[in-house]
Amino acid sequence: MLRHPDPPRGWLESAAALPELRKRPLLLRWIAQHPKATAHLRAELMARLPWRALAAVAVDAGAHPQARQQATEKLQQLWAIMTMGERRSLALHAPRPLWTLVWRSPDTRVLATFLQNPKLGLEALTALIQPPLRPAQAEALAASRWRETGPVADQVLRALDRSLALPDSGLALGHAAPWIKAMDEEARILAASRILTPALRRMVHPRRESGS
Repeated sequence: MLRHPDPPRGWLESAAALPELRKRPLLLRWIAQHPKATAHLRAELMARLPWRALAAVAVDAGAHPQARQQATEKLQQLWAIMTMGERRSLALHAPRPLWTLVWRSPDTRVLATFLQNPKLGLEALTALIQPPLRPAQAEALAASRWRETGPVADQVLRALDRSLALPDSGLALGHAAPWIKAMDEEARILAASRILTPALRRMVHPRRESGS
């Protein structure tokens, strides 16, 4: 009945008030995201749901749009007080509106998990890789499934180029090495033409590397 498209009037409110359901957040989730739930009931339940249930609502295409929005907003609020373990768990299935927030995490393990998010595509990832690039981001990317992807390599080198000179960047030229290896000669020549940092440009350009 929790998934019935048209339950009897007042049934969802009565179900949410049952003591046995109050202790089962996954069942309360189905009430909160039900298209027929009232706005008042939905808001009340969203405030009580744990983050795992909120994450499930946020990515459920069948949930009421208001429920998805409220779940996402609640997750954004909770992110600041989550433990690193909780953040890692959420990062793997984080809804798209949370991606920018997750990407700013200073923890390499959180970022490494996020880079395995099955919804994360090439276009979205390259849009996230912007200066200032942080060491945790560079290290997580270099160990990820994206490390041999040409567009990602090019974007990382661009972000690295514009981040190396920033105060306390924590970055080194060595962060470029795995991405240079991922590019063929033509791609390296093109990438080098866009790089402003002389030392990095010399590393990237294959002819200068070989001394020709």
